[in-house]
Amino acid sequence: MDGLNILYCSYRQWSDRLLTYVKYFLKEEHYTEFSLLNFSHISTTKELKEKDLNDYDLIFFVGWSEIIPKDIVNNNKCICLHPSPLPKYRGGSPIQHQIINGETESLVSLFLMDEGIDTGSIIHQIPFSLKGNLNDIFSNICNVSYLSIAFIILEFWKFGKINLIPQDNSKSTFFKRRTPEMSEIKIEDFENYTVKELHNKVRALQDPYPNAFIRCKNGEKLYLKVTSY
Repeated sequence: MDGLNILYCSYRQWSDRLLTYVKYFLKEEHYTEFSLLNFSHISTTKELKEKDLNDYDLIFFVGWSEIIPKDIVNNNKCICLHPSPLPKYRGGSPIQHQIINGETESLVSLFLMDEGIDTGSIIHQIPFSLKGNLNDIFSNICNVSYLSIAFIILEFWKFGKINLIPQDNSKSTFFKRRTPEMSEIKIEDFENYTVKELHNKVRALQDPYPNAFIRCKNGEKLYLKVTSY
């Protein structure tokens, strides 16, 4: 069999770690196949535009917040990892929006990208927990996702196809990417929200994202942290 060329696009620490998990599993459990898999990794849109994408059989976007040009999506097999139970929570900042809305369990969605925002057909969906801090959540995503990514690669390499399930657009919800100013906790929030709701908002707005803050009378920002879970 011919080899398979895979381009993995990511620039976040957790998504880079996920690639390490995928490659380790394939090397340990599927060494013959692994020896025929050629992985490349990029971390910027500039690198993506400079690549000759005709050289790649599969392109993965993991933890990638930039809009992918339509010509790339239309002319390549682009697979995206989106940490929400698509078609719910399409769009930006899915983890933060889910935590703030009180969700405790979610799904990692791997889907074949099309021209829409998170609208492509589903390949796999895997449960993961939204409990703990953001580092815990990213670790959960890595731990449950690497097998699915590995099996997508192996399935395509062996059979030349990927099984797809169209999304039910009638059940879709969409959220915009959060901005730093949306992390402000206002005085009236202490009156309008329960302690649990406030806790979830602060928990969702921690590093590496813009932290939750209270604006003091002098205009300075007092940043908030959750120290225990």
